[in-house]
Amino acid sequence: MVSINPRILFQACNPVKTLNYRNAVDRQYYIDFSDVRSIELVSELAQSIEWADAPTCQLFTGHIGCGKSTELLRLKATLEDQGFHVVYFESSEMLDMADVDVSDILLAIAHQVSTNLKKEAKISLRTGYFKNLMQECANFLHTPIEIKPEMEVDLWGIGKLTAEAKASPTLRSKLRQYLEPQTKSLLTGINEEILQPAIATLQKRGKQGLVIILDNLDRIDDRTLDSGKTLQEYLFVSRGEQLGKLECHMVYTIPLALMFSNEQMALKNRLGRGSNPFVLPMVPVRDRDGRSHAEGIQQLRQLVLSRAFPTWSPDDRELAVGQLFASSGLLDRLCQMSGGHVRNLLGFMVSCIRKSKTFPINEESVNRTLQEAKDDLVGTITADEWELLRKVAQTKSVAGEGEHKILLRSLFVFEYRTEEGRWFDVNPLLADYVS
Repeated sequence: MVSINPRILFQACNPVKTLNYRNAVDRQYYIDFSDVRSIELVSELAQSIEWADAPTCQLFTGHIGCGKSTELLRLKATLEDQGFHVVYFESSEMLDMADVDVSDILLAIAHQVSTNLKKEAKISLRTGYFKNLMQECANFLHTPIEIKPEMEVDLWGIGKLTAEAKASPTLRSKLRQYLEPQTKSLLTGINEEILQPAIATLQKRGKQGLVIILDNLDRIDDRTLDSGKTLQEYLFVSRGEQLGKLECHMVYTIPLALMFSNEQMALKNRLGRGSNPFVLPMVPVRDRDGRSHAEGIQQLRQLVLSRAFPTWSPDDRELAVGQLFASSGLLDRLCQMSGGHVRNLLGFMVSCIRKSKTFPINEESVNRTLQEAKDDLVGTITADEWELLRKVAQTKSVAGEGEHKILLRSLFVFEYRTEEGRWFDVNPLLADYVS
């Protein structure tokens, strides 16, 4: 018998925390869902990079909250173990996701990569191109930037400029007006003065090469531009060829909506260099025919139990489930109603801990948590959307970009990939309303 500290468990179940696989504490909470998701995503991505004889460009997508960032950090650890130097960063820290252009992304990459190389690999790159570019930008924008002789690529100027551009739409527009016509030379500058010298130095030290993982680009707004294309289509399809010209291994997260767009094949060929994007689906809680998916439920149980008993074996955690829940069935119910959406399940746990206050968590707390989640979701659905949900419940399919925007982005519907192939189902919180 062990005493469960509600405060520690509450913090461990934080649904917005990304697990860093390199961190020993975080690794205790990590559950490998590869078998039940029917995709060895991390190993396939790592293998595609390790076996390639030229720079690769991998595309990765999935529902927000399904665990993409956690998997990408596991990919980072895997590639580092294989001898690569990996630069991982969250684009949302430097970019305004509602207003982005290619030059913004390239400048962010230049800043993050050069900063990481100096800090983590002790590689300082000196450049004439970026020194001149920052001086030209400062003159054009009438913004004072300190330019020093023999300055490194990791300029104080780039960091200052990108931070100010994110905060100011006016400055961002002016900077873009200056940089967009120079995208080709900006790419050349990054390749010749950052990536190529860095890779040469890394390889001399026995490294396999350089990998850049650019996370959170899947959050880019889907607003429609004057051209009729969405911002997502413009960046990843119309301009995708340019984003694919960086001369090192690249991993981009992309919006899930592009998998339902008429531009999907163009995306694959321009940015993905002919490779299919990797999609991270939900953990299955039911089979396509509605039967409970025992293996998926079991893995989701471990996700919850690992938060309470992180150092225990899976079997020992199962033996202790009665210390966490008044009955084992309550845990199964939470797993089932989450639809295999990791963030939703952890959010249910946070709510149950708040409501129950003591352990084991009782049935009333679980009932109230699920009813509140249902009420919040149901209150947002229109009559037309109910019709679409009934259609998905019957056909297990979603067709086209319009249905994706309505159903998947709002988490009304989840995507699954099992041995039965790819299929869709209604969020279990809504299942009783469409049956």
